[in-house]
Amino acid sequence: MRAVVGRKRDGEVTSTIAATRMSDTRENSVGENSVGENSVGENSVGGPMPANAGIGLRAPHHLHVLSESPDVSWFEAHSENYFAEGGAHVECLSRIRARYPLSLHGVGLSLGSTDPLNREHLASLRRVVARFEPTLVSEHLSWSSADGRFANDLLPLPYTEEALRHVGSRIAQVQDALGRQILLENVSSYLQFSASTMTEWEFVAGVAAESGCGILLDLNNVYVAAHNHEFDSHAYLEGIPRHIVQEFHLAGFSRIVLGGHELLIDTHGTPVCDAVWDLYRAALRRFGNVPTLIEWDTDLPNFDVLQTEARKADSLRSALHALAA
Repeated sequence: MRAVVGRKRDGEVTSTIAATRMSDTRENSVGENSVGENSVGENSVGGPMPANAGIGLRAPHHLHVLSESPDVSWFEAHSENYFAEGGAHVECLSRIRARYPLSLHGVGLSLGSTDPLNREHLASLRRVVARFEPTLVSEHLSWSSADGRFANDLLPLPYTEEALRHVGSRIAQVQDALGRQILLENVSSYLQFSASTMTEWEFVAGVAAESGCGILLDLNNVYVAAHNHEFDSHAYLEGIPRHIVQEFHLAGFSRIVLGGHELLIDTHGTPVCDAVWDLYRAALRRFGNVPTLIEWDTDLPNFDVLQTEARKADSLRSALHALAA
């Protein structure tokens, strides 16, 4: 399989943001088998993100966070939930942002679609980024619309050169519109395209090289896809360049049986399983001290359950740092 990492199209990068990021040859500040205690993800807007684990912020927890000021390093909110010009949710996030670092995570740009890029949506995203000044901004490496009709899902792309160049160009347009780098998240998947000519990790790495984006590595999605498609999740980690990963996601999944085969479904409604914690240890060893988020979207538990998951992530990171030292 040909290498796609580090390629420029026709001798030129496709974005002014890409030009800035691709000229940066830094590697992660830790080595292959060590975890640096003070290494954190960075972005040109908003300063460094704390290396400790953050929690996905959901509306039912707004008032708890404001009244209790829990010991949480940072929060991540879904961008589209705060597109309104005002209202209770926007006011709550403004007050939370005044106390905590923030990441904004989008689901609606449909970057892999062949539909025209939604300029109205992009303008709303630009306004919400300007309002809340997040440290990190991210979206999904997926598509969800065709001919103006939307699926309520984040659908995977075929892993081809054509798809890579197409989505890379659209990511570059978004980065230029926002004036900053964004992160792209790998999605869970339950089918594979026969047209694919490369592995998922080659595609993810190639998109980062093509567009200059960073990668939000969702380790639960890696584990789910590896189980469903029978590939090695650790080979996936080894195939991603260390310096492009700027955030991890950790979440839970459910199981179903379809046609006699067990499928894992990325539901974000259960605790992180032991196998994903093991994959997280491997990711820390490979990528270093990357900001980590606990995600939980369905059957939302009490906030202290999320804090317990975040503390476990921090404990594993600290233990690996101690061993490396």
